[in-house]
Amino acid sequence: MSIRPYRDIQRRKSRQIHVGSVPVGGDAPITVQSMTNTLTTDVAATVRQIKALEACGADIVRVSCPDEESTQALKSIVRAVAVPIVADIHFHYKRAIEAANAGAACLRINPGNIGSAARVREVVKAAKDHGVSMRIGVNAGSLEKELLEKYGEPCPEAMVESALNHARILEDNDFREFKISVKASDVFLACAAYQGLAEACDYPLHLGVTEAGGLMTGTVKSAIGIGSLLWAGIGDTIRVSLSADPVEEIRVGFDILKSLGLRHRGVNVIACPSCARQGFNVIETVAIIEERLKHITTPMSLSIIGCVVNGPGEARETDIGFTGGGAGAGMVYIAGKPHHKMDNERLVDHIVELCEQRAAEIEAERQRTKPAAE
Repeated sequence: MSIRPYRDIQRRKSRQIHVGSVPVGGDAPITVQSMTNTLTTDVAATVRQIKALEACGADIVRVSCPDEESTQALKSIVRAVAVPIVADIHFHYKRAIEAANAGAACLRINPGNIGSAARVREVVKAAKDHGVSMRIGVNAGSLEKELLEKYGEPCPEAMVESALNHARILEDNDFREFKISVKASDVFLACAAYQGLAEACDYPLHLGVTEAGGLMTGTVKSAIGIGSLLWAGIGDTIRVSLSADPVEEIRVGFDILKSLGLRHRGVNVIACPSCARQGFNVIETVAIIEERLKHITTPMSLSIIGCVVNGPGEARETDIGFTGGGAGAGMVYIAGKPHHKMDNERLVDHIVELCEQRAAEIEAERQRTKPAAE
């Protein structure tokens, strides 16, 4: 029996588009995005939220544009932020044209929902004139009436057919700068729809389990759904939909990618669940350390293990490690090797300092080798 290498993820071949300066699809890194939940007309609040998402690593941010006041505000918002902005449009074609004129990098729109062929042509012209891409966004909860009548209920086949119908409208207008999503709140339905769509076209795919729930439930459902698709090589950009602070969506998104070795950002903390063998309070220590390391964006690994059963083995595989011992102290590992002992009382400050030093070293090395790489 032939077994595929267990870390081998072979990404689906897709064409590449751009959302502003950010490439999506092809061999580009899988991007992580979120959506604002402020009133778009409140420019200051929306800009604050986008900047918080930028600081957390968001590659793309979506903003809802339900009315003319929102598209007017979009112009000021786009000017104030660095990350590309996707304008979320549903039924009104004029909002799409206004958003393109206002500087949106991408339009989230279903061309079959905005009316006549003439209206579609106007939207496509605006997109072409301003270098704007699009996302076709199919949702199991809002499928076309004729497809529900044909299939009887939301199902993968109906979602794929809806997506391809919308895609065909854009193709007929000689427009191919778009990505597609087929989201559902049911993990099985979403995954099956994405699998079917991945086989039916070569457009980049935007992954998501929509309306996944609160922070805990939504994270679990998204990790299962998005993670299984990514593991199968499907997906070019992701959005984790949580009933929580949008910043959490970015953190969870990167954690999913880190878990699969697809992207690395910040400190990857490996920690034990703790037990009676622990030499210090692992749960409390890890919570504090993770909070204090949020500012580090440089990829690195850190292990925090409560005892010597698994501690040394985990530390061998990480940049920095700490293994609990006895008498109120433990062993610090650097580059996988025992380095020095440290009192538990000073553990947090010491580990944070070591991580900051390691991040500085990595960045200095990156800068030193950058000219040679170019």
